[in-house]
Formats: sequence, structure tokens, C-alpha cells
Amino acid sequence: RGEKWDVSIQTEYEVVSSAPNPSEIGIDMGVKRFVTMSNGDFVEPLNAFKQEQEKLAKLQRKLARQKKGSRNSRKTKRKIARLHRYIADSRRDFLHKTSTKIAKNHSIVYVEDLKVLNMSASASGTKESPGKNVKQKSGLNRSILDQGWYGFFRMLSYKLERRGGRLIKVDPRNTSRTCPRCGLVSVENRKSQATFACIGCGFRSNADEVGAINVLRAGRARLARGMSGAVRPLSAGTQRDRLQH
Repeated sequence: RGEKWDVSIQTEYEVVSSAPNPSEIGIDMGVKRFVTMSNGDFVEPLNAFKQEQEKLAKLQRKLARQKKGSRNSRKTKRKIARLHRYIADSRRDFLHKTSTKIAKNHSIVYVEDLKVLNMSASASGTKESPGKNVKQKSGLNRSILDQGWYGFFRMLSYKLERRGGRLIKVDPRNTSRTCPRCGLVSVENRKSQATFACIGCGFRSNADEVGAINVLRAGRARLARGMSGAVRPLSAGTQRDRLQH
């Protein structure tokens, strides 16, 4: 890839069991903040492709002007391949470092059960059933793919398992609309992408942090039920008095 080789080595080893960190955390995923945690910590996204997008487009335009099969065109193709590799390696490095830090500091991590493949599918739809808000959704799709949500969940899952921890998924419905103070569920609580303001009790906070708190609570509720049955969405009745923030 990009004029370099990857080597994969499979080994077998004994796992030394150790007591996992008893801490637990809820996580909310986003494009403005890659990860927001229920304790208020957050991780800014890397957006590896976005950072190099202009440079990549310039190289591709240059290649389009060059004669196919020429020495110059082959040189440009190699530069494009190297840049694609750099983007992929930067993203992978970011995901490994972020997932490792979370897995080291928490034994149970609650996340939304997001259908990432569906979320990042084409927003255009079909000729018979065209998509809505295509431009906005396409931008969201690109951000999700660029940030590597699917790879992040996969890394976090196996790293937690290696340390004796667990990754628990919860129903994502209403996690961004439920007030963590009074339990009111309303679409009007989410004032903007970044702001949560409850229309019932007036509680205000960062919207992603509120989502992470609700994910934590929903995960604890599911764990208390023994992970059995369907995962129920948050509601005022089930979440109102469960925990105080």
C-alpha cells in the first residue's frame, strides 16, 4: 500500500488475568466532538481525510491533465497512493490511541447501538425514492466514514475484553432528548447541535454530554436487567429518578 508493505504476524500467548478498573463510562459519538464521555471529558476528531482533501484533489486534477501511462503520470499516481496510505495510517493511529486510553481507564463502556453502515450509506436514494436533505446528510456520511466510527467500536470492544471489561450497547432513541435532571423527553430540549436546554426544568448543558449521561444510565439499567430482553428507549417514566447528575 502506497509503496510500502504490511506484515501480519499471528502469535499465541497466555493471558494474565488482572482485576479490571471498576470505573464505567457512557459515550456519545459525534462529528463535532468525536467522543464525549459522561464525566465531561471529550476527544476532538482527527478528520484525517478532511485535512488532506485539498492536497489530494490537487494531485488528482494534476493526474487528469497528464498523459496516461507517461512517467509523470506514474509519479503522480505514486504520490496519490502514498497520501491515501498516510490518511489511513493517521486515522488508524488516532483510533488505536483513543480506544486504548478509554479501555485502560474504564472496565465497562456504554455506547449507543448505532447502525454505522446504514448511517454512512448514500444519502441520494433512488430515482423512484430520492433522498431528502442530501447535501447535509452527505456531509454527515463523509464525516462518519472519515472519523472511522465502525473501526473505533471494534477496537474498543476487543481491548476491553482483553482487560476483562465489557462494551455494552444501548438503544440510541431519545438519548439526546431526555433531560438528565427531570427526565422530560422532548425534541425541543435539543436547541442546537451543541446545546441542550430542558423546556421543563431549565437544565442546560452541552448536548453531547447529556447524550453520554443518558447512555450511561440506559446501560446501567440494561445491566441491572441482566442484559435480557429488548433494549428499551429512554423515557421519563423509566429514567426520572434512577440517578442524579
